[in-house]
Amino acid sequence: MKTPSWFSQPYPPEGASAAEGIRNQLGRPELDLLTILVRESAQNSWDARIPASPVPVDYRIDMWTVGPAHTGAWRRLLLDGAPASGDSFPLNETLRRNSIRVLAVSDRGTRGLGGPTRADTFDAERDFVSFIRNIGEPRDTALGGGTYGFGKGIFYLLSNAGTILVHSRCRTEDGGFETRLIGCTLWKSYVANEPGGMRRYTGRHWWGDTSGDVVEPLIDRDADAVVRSLGLQAFGAEETGTTIIVVDPLLEDRTPVEAADYLAETITWHLWPKMIESADGRAAMRFAVTCDGVDRPVPDPGQTRPINMFVAAYEKMSGQSAAKLHCHRPKRYLGRLGLEKRIMPPFEPSPASRMVGMENLVHHVCLMRPAELVVTYRPGPKPPSVNQGYAGVFRADESMDDVYAKAEPPTHDAWNPQSLERPDSTFVHTTFRRIGEELDGLLSLGGAARAGSSNVALGAASSLFSRLVGGAWGIGGATAYAKVGNQVTPRRSKPHGEDLVNPPASEVGGALPATRAEPAGEPYGHDTESPAQTSSDGNRPSPVRRRPRVQYVGDPYYEDHGTTTLLVQEFCLPVPGRQRVRADLAVSLPGSGGRETDPPIGAAGPELVGWAGNDTQIHRAPIFETEGGESLWRVLVLPAPDTVTEISIKVEAVIS
Repeated sequence: MKTPSWFSQPYPPEGASAAEGIRNQLGRPELDLLTILVRESAQNSWDARIPASPVPVDYRIDMWTVGPAHTGAWRRLLLDGAPASGDSFPLNETLRRNSIRVLAVSDRGTRGLGGPTRADTFDAERDFVSFIRNIGEPRDTALGGGTYGFGKGIFYLLSNAGTILVHSRCRTEDGGFETRLIGCTLWKSYVANEPGGMRRYTGRHWWGDTSGDVVEPLIDRDADAVVRSLGLQAFGAEETGTTIIVVDPLLEDRTPVEAADYLAETITWHLWPKMIESADGRAAMRFAVTCDGVDRPVPDPGQTRPINMFVAAYEKMSGQSAAKLHCHRPKRYLGRLGLEKRIMPPFEPSPASRMVGMENLVHHVCLMRPAELVVTYRPGPKPPSVNQGYAGVFRADESMDDVYAKAEPPTHDAWNPQSLERPDSTFVHTTFRRIGEELDGLLSLGGAARAGSSNVALGAASSLFSRLVGGAWGIGGATAYAKVGNQVTPRRSKPHGEDLVNPPASEVGGALPATRAEPAGEPYGHDTESPAQTSSDGNRPSPVRRRPRVQYVGDPYYEDHGTTTLLVQEFCLPVPGRQRVRADLAVSLPGSGGRETDPPIGAAGPELVGWAGNDTQIHRAPIFETEGGESLWRVLVLPAPDTVTEISIKVEAVIS
């Protein structure tokens, strides 16, 4: 077996790139290193997929601590021939620690790093030399996610030792398989005092077969033997792909488990288009994350708020309802746009959502090129209510791919028209303008109430939502009309079945904060009693009945129910006795000041979903009977979009 060793690159007479210059080619991105790792490595994996293969690309990230059975081999094999200086080669110190931590990014169902292993050999396929030896080569994959090959620098930046191992399996020209293993370090240039005098080195190092004039990867049996010694995962008999092992990963103040969970969520935020199942039920890529052998689940984008809104917008973008965006001067078809607007409660932000600029409100358009990898989430105008949100997906047309690719920085996370010449800069500027025009149409709220509609109370609303209906006013819907225990005498003229109490509770559309009102004739906050009445026989007083009523508890709020968001109003029925409850639903159109109980033709109105008590059962009847008391009830309503949905709960006594 060939024993691998290190080779350090000296400066040749004609000069070479210093390691510092190569490490700095990513610039100073806004995204953190773990996020860039996911984006760049996944782009590499997608570009390396096998054409026309029906099998999805398998992409995974594994983190682990090297076990005692393999620690000795790591130190013995990876310290052989290493430069002595710790400053110029920090891997020395890393391998002498008590534990060795590694992170591996793997893909399968890809073509692996094939082609020649020397940069001075010409071949149409040059994956190996592009990744291992050369810097800044233009992409060779049509409509690929990457552009100029700088993304591989993230692997070195993420390693505290600037060191990676590359284990790959590819097809050969004769149709066979070849396994390759090589190590690379990219740190900083240095000067060494050698027997022949001082010598300058670029800071680039390779670990492999040093028996020739150029360090070569270990091949097949030699590679497999070292892989087993290091405890790495071997390839299957028919497998091709690449595994890149980052030695001593920089986790940015996270524990390994926290970093793994962050990577799993980051995969969903940045790679969700590859997770959507096609018509045949398969996704383009499959993803997995583990930490010390334990799976860390990757969230399902279709079931994860608010990413599921972008999934819905993607479906619209891919369907008949997509908006087709054009530039008119010069004429060019730019791409397709899908928009999804929903009533939704604010979501709880996470580190991964904050990294893409989403705190608790969704008002963004996802930009992507034909490769369908997320470039960025471009924010648009905020919706008029914090309980509304929208998501968009813009996919560039294939004919425009080169234009948008040239507008991207090395990290591929933005489109910068200022970096382009005309007319390309015009196309990108126009793209943003056309998207803005579509968003203006999406957010325009109009409509008029029918003649004869009356002003209604907009109470029980949070002041956070006052922007939706400017200047609205009225009594509070959460009014307690009397304290618990009020005694009233039933009015003989009141027929059975008529509502006795119907204070309104209004939706959070946009009103002033809830207030308390005093009904005429009853001072708020005081018990009132009616004197006992004499019966017709003049002997016994007739019983005093307590009038049933509704006591609203808090303001209405939105609640997520899977793919549906419901409006919820909590209430209780404080007066004992059998009672019948129903909900009167209506809408107020923003800016109209009117109330609609029937929706216009073709428009949706609010719908009663049901009633929920202390148990998990939902009573779906429009009218239900229950006993009054201290139990807390909730009315669940599917609100009408682009309206203020009003909920008025009415109760009547059930007389046996």
